[in-house]
Amino acid sequence: MARGNGKSPTGEGPESRGEVAYARLKEAIQAGLLKPGERIREIEMAERLSMSRTPVREALRRLEADGLLTFAPYRGMVIAELDHQAVMELYQMREVLEGTAAGLAARHASEAEVAVLRDIMVTDPGDDADPQRLAQHNRQFHGALYRAAHNRYLLKTLNVLRDAMALLGMTTLSLTGRSDTAFDEHEAIVRAIEEHNPEAAEAAARAHIRSAQRARIRIMFGEEAAAAGPATTNGPAEGRAVSGGG
Repeated sequence: MARGNGKSPTGEGPESRGEVAYARLKEAIQAGLLKPGERIREIEMAERLSMSRTPVREALRRLEADGLLTFAPYRGMVIAELDHQAVMELYQMREVLEGTAAGLAARHASEAEVAVLRDIMVTDPGDDADPQRLAQHNRQFHGALYRAAHNRYLLKTLNVLRDAMALLGMTTLSLTGRSDTAFDEHEAIVRAIEEHNPEAAEAAARAHIRSAQRARIRIMFGEEAAAAGPATTNGPAEGRAVSGGG
């Protein structure tokens, strides 16, 4: 008689169900279906996913370890919210790491990987597209850039930052004209990589993230705050403009 394989009749063991729950909840956060500050109840998430509470509990623990969930007094588990300083720190790290990734891609990307980046540019949906579609396309571009750097430790760190970006809420690409500007910035990065110019690639990637940071500030504080002039990112955030990084 054949031995059992330890899996359920559906072919999924407890570990795989937990992985599925984790992936689906993480996707819901990234898509904005679960929003920062929203309370998360284990039993409701189990019903939402049509799963038992055990794999959902495992998934929630992983999401908490990732920093995507946090415990709030009197409210319980909620989707994490980033304060102003955390947002500034996130973009500062993105500038450093994505600049490094672009420079490494200019050195190490294969012809096929460069072609993938160029293909993604060709399929850009344009400024009139739905913001969610624009955001998905943008994640595709940056993911391809990260992989083209050929550094597993950098890739892992960038993916952690990308997860944290899901906590920012509305995409900056929803701002009028931001998608077109981002396209030009992506074009500069890809062109430098095609030319195997690491210095230009890093500079273009850093400029792109600084531009994205300024767009984020416009969303957080309104157009006037971004136009009010430079300021440091180390002091109090409320009631004045903050630096967009250049």
